[in-house]
Amino acid sequence: MLDKVKLGFAPTRRNLFSAQTAIEYADLTRKKLDELDVDYVDIKEINEDGLLYDDEGMEKIANKFTEAKIDGLFLANENFGTEYECARLAKKLNVPVLLWGPRDERPAADGSRLRDTQCGLFAIGKVLRRFQIPFTYIKNCHLEDPAFERGVKDFLKVCNVVKVFRNTRILQIGPRPFDFWSTICNEGELLERFNIQLSPIPLNELVQEIKKVQEQDTKQIKEVVSFIHEIAEVQITAEELAMVATLKIAIRNLTQKYGCNAGAIQCWTALQDEIGILPYAAESLLQDEGLPVTCETDIHGVISELLVEAATRGEQRAIFADVNTRHPDNENGELLQHLGVFPFSTAATKPILPPRHFVFDYPGSVAFEAKKGTLTLCRFDGDNGEYSLLMGNAKVIDGPYNQGTFVWVEFANLNRLETKLVYGPYIHHIAAVYDEVVPVLYEACKYIGIKADFYDPIEEDVQAYLRGD
Repeated sequence: MLDKVKLGFAPTRRNLFSAQTAIEYADLTRKKLDELDVDYVDIKEINEDGLLYDDEGMEKIANKFTEAKIDGLFLANENFGTEYECARLAKKLNVPVLLWGPRDERPAADGSRLRDTQCGLFAIGKVLRRFQIPFTYIKNCHLEDPAFERGVKDFLKVCNVVKVFRNTRILQIGPRPFDFWSTICNEGELLERFNIQLSPIPLNELVQEIKKVQEQDTKQIKEVVSFIHEIAEVQITAEELAMVATLKIAIRNLTQKYGCNAGAIQCWTALQDEIGILPYAAESLLQDEGLPVTCETDIHGVISELLVEAATRGEQRAIFADVNTRHPDNENGELLQHLGVFPFSTAATKPILPPRHFVFDYPGSVAFEAKKGTLTLCRFDGDNGEYSLLMGNAKVIDGPYNQGTFVWVEFANLNRLETKLVYGPYIHHIAAVYDEVVPVLYEACKYIGIKADFYDPIEEDVQAYLRGD
């Protein structure tokens, strides 16, 4: 089921040109949005035209859209449009803005024109820029042009990324492990610049929640245990499996308690001293439920997961992986792996809950090879006050067996990725989904205020896609 995204639909006109024709095209645009099953808030009752063109109407529209809590604004330029009203409205709302207008008709026999829509698009774009409003543009095309449908659907994904990013609160369970200096983050800066909030709790609070679940939620524990038996081969004891289920429930309870949409945990080694298992199988279960939880208290890593999942509108769940080892036979091949954390739904082979992993002699990890396909990879990261989003694609290939959850992928040029990860600001943790959403992430960066970065020289290709070439 797609994540919900609500648009404010504000078709606009200018008095100099045909109001009736603008009304007709606005209604045609509404019809097309209905066909595409877009959830939008309309302005038909604002004035007789149902269009944006003056201050009185703009104020009413702004109030309506604010009350409706829209996630994006669609400025449909049905004739030349009133550029300053479009900019004033967008400035009040502070949401992603989509700009488009329908192709103009052939001039009449006497040389007159009804709309001059394209010319108005140039004016609106300039004034939005003057108001310092970032916006997304669909090329001047007919409603039935594939570029329109693709542009609208991609914009909805962009809105979803922005909404998730601006409303993120992360449950931080314990401090980072001492040895992981690479996962240091600046909590104050994340809050001040992006409104990303952390909810830090000590490991002991998680242990207390586990005890509470064991006492009060035995039925739910049994249900999770039964579910694991359905989807995986269980090679650990019943007591260990019950702890996996209990940990999963406890983490979800705590994220709900603190109003969080993601988590990061100090996965070793203090946790094992307390409960005797690794957290990875529990994390894998939560990943499939749309609650990403990363290891080594990697805050930037879980932000990466949230962004790449939101770019699919929740249709795909993200894997969280170490970029780990070069392929022994393919110069551009690389291993993505972890002790778990891949969602069970990404498995190509039947998942196993093994008694141990070669890195840690504890139960609680997961083992399977992930399925074939094309991945979009991304990493949100930053240091020294600068933040960026590294992104690109890779194809799944065959490779040697590995313990844990793993997948071998092939890059166009692995050296480029390796160099990016070494020079930074990125680290070896990366998020990925089985979808091609680089253009969505690229466009979202302009709204969330970070630099779009690539490990392959594909920016011109991405821009060509967004132009509708």
